[in-house]
Amino acid sequence: MKRISVIGLPVACTTYAGAVAWVKAAALKADRAYAVEAANTHVAALARNDGGFGDVMAQFDLICPDGMPLVWALNRQLPDGEKLKDRVYGPTLMLEVMRATQGDPRFRHFLFGGKQSTLDQLETRFGEQFPDTTIAGSYSPPFGEWPDDELERVCGMIRESRANLVWVGLGCPKQERWIASNKEQLPPAVYFGIGAAFAFHAGEVKQAPALVQRLGLEWLFRLCAEPRRLFQRYFKYNSLFIYYLLGGK
Repeated sequence: MKRISVIGLPVACTTYAGAVAWVKAAALKADRAYAVEAANTHVAALARNDGGFGDVMAQFDLICPDGMPLVWALNRQLPDGEKLKDRVYGPTLMLEVMRATQGDPRFRHFLFGGKQSTLDQLETRFGEQFPDTTIAGSYSPPFGEWPDDELERVCGMIRESRANLVWVGLGCPKQERWIASNKEQLPPAVYFGIGAAFAFHAGEVKQAPALVQRLGLEWLFRLCAEPRRLFQRYFKYNSLFIYYLLGGK
């Protein structure tokens, strides 16, 4: 799969179909932990601005273009016949992988992160939407600082569930740091840094309309919905993304 640097982040030039095919192949290998990220401008700018987080993202095996600005940046470097028509949006990628693994006993999903009520709602919704997809387990970690044996506990749950597709919803950048720092200890599977997808699919947070997403304005929709929490993130990292894209050091 072709990868192109977008402000230093190696982003895959892929579609939903290409990403799903890659994920399924990696899950069936079962030889190690694979890390997958759907990266937006926040992730890209943070990786460029923070060397430690840049090292974290270097541990990821597949980085998909979640935000339309990343798609536009890729298309500037791609020939006409290879230009991307859409992004690979993390929450939608989750649904596409769920759909593509229906009825196949070789694929087992594990949901890690979020509140227990969120996980319960997710299992109910996925059970209705994808009745033949196997949700092998879920776990809501403790709030705040984790006990020293938490990694061992989580690895044991994943191993016992025999999951090979693990969705990690701890929020960015915590989930990416957790996956990267524990990659050598985690049971063989594909691990997704899935961000707000849990809250979206559980119906706790409203997603932007499709047209707003295609225009690359999802950030504005979410900012209007949660201004206090998201203003600093979007103002800082959207500005940094543009600065680096224009050649800033």
